[in-house]
Amino acid sequence: MAEIISGLVLASASPRRLELLKRIHIIPEIVKPANIDEAVKKKEKPTQYCERIARTKGDFVFEQYPDKTILSADTIVFCSNKIFGKPENIEEARNFLSFFSGRKHNVLTVIYLRNKEQIKLKKIISKLTFNRLEAKDIELYLKSNEWKNKAGGYAIQGYADRFVKIINGSYSNIVGLPLSQVFNLLKSFKLI
Repeated sequence: MAEIISGLVLASASPRRLELLKRIHIIPEIVKPANIDEAVKKKEKPTQYCERIARTKGDFVFEQYPDKTILSADTIVFCSNKIFGKPENIEEARNFLSFFSGRKHNVLTVIYLRNKEQIKLKKIISKLTFNRLEAKDIELYLKSNEWKNKAGGYAIQGYADRFVKIINGSYSNIVGLPLSQVFNLLKSFKLI
């Protein structure tokens, strides 16, 4: 039975993160998206970027709720040192999917948990290999509009699952929140 975790604030606008937490019977007392600039800085490496954004989201919301425990996260898709953010248009989504075709890439989530006593930051990487995609596979996917507002231009929990050949690591991480690690962090903060 899911219960509201008193004192827990989820600093996220992602409906997927909230759904994932509910799957493991964790409901934050408050959901408060952080209004921050998520632009990548010049020469910023994927891990540095993801850590900075997760921390900035958490700190932003902590200022509004200093007596609560803030859970924030950021998830990115990257290959080598290139970050594949949320595509701005269908053409960019097409380019992302074409690039991933037959290739291995990474999904990184940084979880940031803080209250007035402690701060913890955890990085989780999942590695995916896509099947070789034909142009018609990509075009069909783009018509679904699932690519919108998704890092890397795809949603593994949807129609894009058919593109995935191999996953090494946490599936829920690829959706947007590695549940095992979040559960353990919340336990370490004595919230559950």
